[in-house]
Amino acid sequence: MTIGVGGSTAEIELAKLTDMTANVTAITESEYQQRIQKAQQIMKAHNIAATYVNAGTNLYYFTGTKWYASERMVGAIIPSEGEIHYIAPYFEVNTLRQYMTIAGTIHGWQEHESPYQLFNDVLAKLDISEGHIAFDESTAFFIVDGVTTLNKQLTISDAKIVTAGCRTQKSDHEIALLQQAKNMTLAVQKSVARILTPGISTQEVEAFINAAHKKVGATAGSYFCIVLFGEDSSYPHGVKTPKTLEQNDIVLIDTGCQVEGYKSDITRTYVYGEANQKQRDMWNIEKQAQLAAFHAAQIGVACGDVDVAAREYLASQNLGPDYQTPGCPHRTGHGVGLDIHEWPYLVRNDRTPLAKGMCFSNEPMLVIPFEFGVRLEDHFYMTESGPKWFTEPSHSIDNPFGY
Repeated sequence: MTIGVGGSTAEIELAKLTDMTANVTAITESEYQQRIQKAQQIMKAHNIAATYVNAGTNLYYFTGTKWYASERMVGAIIPSEGEIHYIAPYFEVNTLRQYMTIAGTIHGWQEHESPYQLFNDVLAKLDISEGHIAFDESTAFFIVDGVTTLNKQLTISDAKIVTAGCRTQKSDHEIALLQQAKNMTLAVQKSVARILTPGISTQEVEAFINAAHKKVGATAGSYFCIVLFGEDSSYPHGVKTPKTLEQNDIVLIDTGCQVEGYKSDITRTYVYGEANQKQRDMWNIEKQAQLAAFHAAQIGVACGDVDVAAREYLASQNLGPDYQTPGCPHRTGHGVGLDIHEWPYLVRNDRTPLAKGMCFSNEPMLVIPFEFGVRLEDHFYMTESGPKWFTEPSHSIDNPFGY
């Protein structure tokens, strides 16, 4: 298969794509309630009186409330018992109420007032003026500092034990949403390979990817992409001034979208034209490293050992060692869910045991400095019997999509 040659125009490729979200179902109110209940169980087990979740994915995960973090404090207090309480600017209260799936009392602060004092006042009403309060790990420092400056009686900690404790193992519904997002992005990846032509810019390819994701039904504004040609592919997250496509260039496309907030993130690497022997050899080594990681991912195995398995294979091919290049300079993979990168991580120092419902990228990228890079990225989730691919990995450098 020669990528791009004889391919259809972008308009024709877009016309072939259709909305793939007809069977998508949103997370229900009862599921959000179950998540809160699990968080409260974890808090009780660790003597945490309350957990604060700031605007962002943690707030969305527990309450269904979509709100973006800013310089104003917006979030929810989840006490270890009882109903949740929201904190928000007074002028946003009526708007916030429209976005809430889980109802709760909203405590508003006027612009000249202190939201941190209001936070402490709410704690006092909940009879937890002192004690252990956990803050969502994405909460800005100014919020934590503002609260604790006014109340030295609080013992504070990172809420990861609560947030990750709930979010790391996905439900069947969450896995279905992740699956759909990945199906959509794989369809987009196949289409973009057919529009490539010499001289096309990365900006043109990115515009097509965004339009294609919109066509298959991805949430507006949720798409992302990294498009790299030739030597630029040796810089894992891109370059300042990307080159246009030339014959026999390596093509690396990393893209994703979201469905009901759940993320896809798939990378394909191939050659526009004909691969030379070195490109072919490195591509095949990358594929075997990805498979080594996949086969190492078994229930109870430490996340870090999956990274080690990929890295040991690369070392056997005289790459690395460890995180050195030529070789794989970054972790083998990351957790994925409402955040594109979330806990746990497939990196040597992460000793979290793999468990049913955990979802990961698998991408032990090879970097050959100043020449090219090869990243094959697919995701898998853990079942009771081991790992299962969300998307089928690339077949070969000549036929990445298995046509």
